[in-house]
Amino acid sequence: MKNSFKALSLLLCSFVLLNCKKEEKSPSYYKGEMTILTDESFKSVTEALADGYMISYPDAKIKVVTKKEDLGFIDLLNDKARVAVMSRDLSPEEIKTYEEHVELKFLPAKFAADAVIFIVPKESAKESISMDEIKKGMMSEAKPFIFDGANSSNLNFVAQKLKKQPKDLQFSVIPGNRNIIEELNKYPDKIGVIGLNTFSRPYDKLSEELRDKVKILPVQSGKTSYLPDSEGLRKMKYPFTRVLYFLTNEGNFNIANGFIRYSCTQLGQMIVQKEGLQPYNLYRREVQMR
Repeated sequence: MKNSFKALSLLLCSFVLLNCKKEEKSPSYYKGEMTILTDESFKSVTEALADGYMISYPDAKIKVVTKKEDLGFIDLLNDKARVAVMSRDLSPEEIKTYEEHVELKFLPAKFAADAVIFIVPKESAKESISMDEIKKGMMSEAKPFIFDGANSSNLNFVAQKLKKQPKDLQFSVIPGNRNIIEELNKYPDKIGVIGLNTFSRPYDKLSEELRDKVKILPVQSGKTSYLPDSEGLRKMKYPFTRVLYFLTNEGNFNIANGFIRYSCTQLGQMIVQKEGLQPYNLYRREVQMR
């Protein structure tokens, strides 16, 4: 009888331990670890959203890794991360590759409007730039535009806007958006091309210091000039407005899709707004007065 009781007890303990281990390992949207790949140009907003998610769900651990946009997309396909942040439109071939590798429908989760901006030193006499200047400059051997490198989101987006391949364009390189700002005064005849999110945070001390070193050139399209301000982004009048979106290779509702949903809800969109970018999903604010 005692042996039967011991055997039953051991069986029950084993069953409980097995279920505990399964529960510990079972994936969930509010716990676990994952990596997000983001281009440096929109690293700030990605980190802010990741921090917000981890505050809401302390058992979730999110690592934000900086990687050039094209390389981040490739790593996502190779299952080296759960989420990648993108800004350019994928080609039909890339969409097909994504769907075949990930075995998911291509459904970009759009969460913010950002911009590629053109900057000059504060002392520069230049006050604006036209679309025609940009087109000609990107084909000139003088290489008047400084980008943060090949495979970057900024170069990809400008190339796409001009209906060109990045390899066909002429440009100079200083690695890193922040480095372009810091070193631009050494090249008074050049124009820096960076992502707005580099210094878009309105009350951040570092962002203020970086903004004070340069001026943003309005882009002239036709007879009108546009700035990457809230109206220019919201109505997408600024010619180089770009929409940031998430791609994931997670097929169920675990931490990656939990994070994406959070970023697109009102709380996540408030974080986007605090970053100085335009929220993609607008929520009506209702006030009841009695």
